[in-house]
Amino acid sequence: MGGDMGEPRGTHVPVLLERCVELLAPALELPGAVHVDFTLGLGGHAEAVLERFPDVVLVGLDRDTEALAHARHRLIRFGDRTRLVHAVYDELPRVLAELDIPAIHSGLFDLGVSSLQLDEADRGFAYAQDAPLDMRMDQSRGVTAEEIVNEYAPGELVRILRQYGEEKFAPRVVSSIVRERAKGRITSTARLAELVKDAIPAAARRTGGNPAKRTFQALRIEVNGELEVLERAVPAALDVLAPKGRLVVMSYQSLEDRIVKRELTARSRSTGPVDLPVELPGTGPSLRLLTRGSEPPSEAEVAENPRAASVKLRAVERIDEQEQSRKHNQAVGAVRERPRMSTTRGGRGRLRPGANEVEGEGRA
Repeated sequence: MGGDMGEPRGTHVPVLLERCVELLAPALELPGAVHVDFTLGLGGHAEAVLERFPDVVLVGLDRDTEALAHARHRLIRFGDRTRLVHAVYDELPRVLAELDIPAIHSGLFDLGVSSLQLDEADRGFAYAQDAPLDMRMDQSRGVTAEEIVNEYAPGELVRILRQYGEEKFAPRVVSSIVRERAKGRITSTARLAELVKDAIPAAARRTGGNPAKRTFQALRIEVNGELEVLERAVPAALDVLAPKGRLVVMSYQSLEDRIVKRELTARSRSTGPVDLPVELPGTGPSLRLLTRGSEPPSEAEVAENPRAASVKLRAVERIDEQEQSRKHNQAVGAVRERPRMSTTRGGRGRLRPGANEVEGEGRA
């Protein structure tokens, strides 16, 4: 976990800090607001929330014990307003139960690799620096990238690289890995990056950045079960979001964003019949989208913090069900009180769309 917690290893510039606070502010101002930082990291976003909203209680989660220790040191001045927990973010229901917190009012996911993990070579996340093949966000448990690279069957490795890295040269990369591991165990990030580079055709290496990027992303996702965890975590967060509560999610690659988009969009749509004049109770949307699709960073943000270049931000607000019910009752009342259309000759006829005559009647 490191010695001196005063200066965290790595540099930390919180991504889209001002935009996140702006979106979350109405929820953070609610009475008794509880804010959950699902990916606490080095605590930059959390610190801003605690500073600007003096009545908010923070629940901070992180699976990385080193990051958690640094965040605890950084936020110590906020005293009993913080609850920092060593946990993966899909463990939120358990954490809230243990803290006796029934609902949350605000939440932030900042997905992907933290500054600490990316900047320190010994964590094994960076393909540009030599380090042991680890890639575990929680170094106290779980399988390492070294075990995956050396022990997974070739077919499984191809699946991982294709599915999680979207690597179209996955078979070539895996063939190179298999040949190399037959000679001896692959243990370093530099050696793996070299194998990937040599396996990818020269023409394909000229564009798209470091050719090892997609393989390292795929291995990291497999090591940490990131997509499976996210698929559980987003619904869990939305289930405990209080009325008028808000959730912001920042993702950095398309696989994450698809999962987030699917869950948020599904809950922002009605599930009732489309041809009814009013919404049936329990079928209306439970979320209101606060962003139009995924929101990219501004040019100024990227200039200040290059790691924000690929971020996609989505935000939602939990609809107040009582307010929704009142609107439903008003709508039902309006339908009941709607005057009937006046007709002639006993009301036998109805105008066809676009017709100039009344059915059953001739011209005058």
